[in-house]
Amino acid sequence: MVKAIVVNGPNLGRLGVRQPDVYGRQDLAELTRQCEQWGREFGFEAVEVRQTDDEAEMIGWMHEAADNGTPVVMNPAAFTHYSYGLADAAHMVGDAGLPLMEVHISNPSARDEFRKRSVISPVATGTITGLGFFGYRLALEAIAHIMGLTPADD
Repeated sequence: MVKAIVVNGPNLGRLGVRQPDVYGRQDLAELTRQCEQWGREFGFEAVEVRQTDDEAEMIGWMHEAADNGTPVVMNPAAFTHYSYGLADAAHMVGDAGLPLMEVHISNPSARDEFRKRSVISPVATGTITGLGFFGYRLALEAIAHIMGLTPADD
C-alpha cells in the first residue's frame, strides 16, 4: 500500500483567516479532512497532511519522503519563489522515482510579480494552481494514477 504526504508551507496554517478572498474560508483542518477522504477514494493506505512555517522542517520532510518512498503533494507557499534548498530537496523526491505534485490554492501567475516564478515547478512532476482545495484532490488523483493505485470501491 502507498502512503502520501501533503506538505504546506508558511502561513497556510492560517487558512480561513488569512486573505479569505484569495485562499477561501475553509481552514487547515478542513483541508486535512478532505485530503484524507480523497486519499481513501484513490486507494492510498493513508494521506498525512502537514504544515510548517519552518523551511528547514519542510526540507527534512522531502528527505524523509525520498528515503521512505513516499510521494508528495506540496504547497510550498512563499518558499515557492526563493527556496533553492527546498527545490534541491524536492529534486531528491523525483530522483527517488517518486511523484511530487506542486499545488497552489490561488494562481500565483495572476498575482504579484514576485509570485510568478517558482523554483519548485522545474523539479515537480506537475503543477496545479488556482483551483482552491480541489487542486489537492487533482494532485492526489494524479499521484494515484502514476503509482498505479486502484480506487476504493464505493
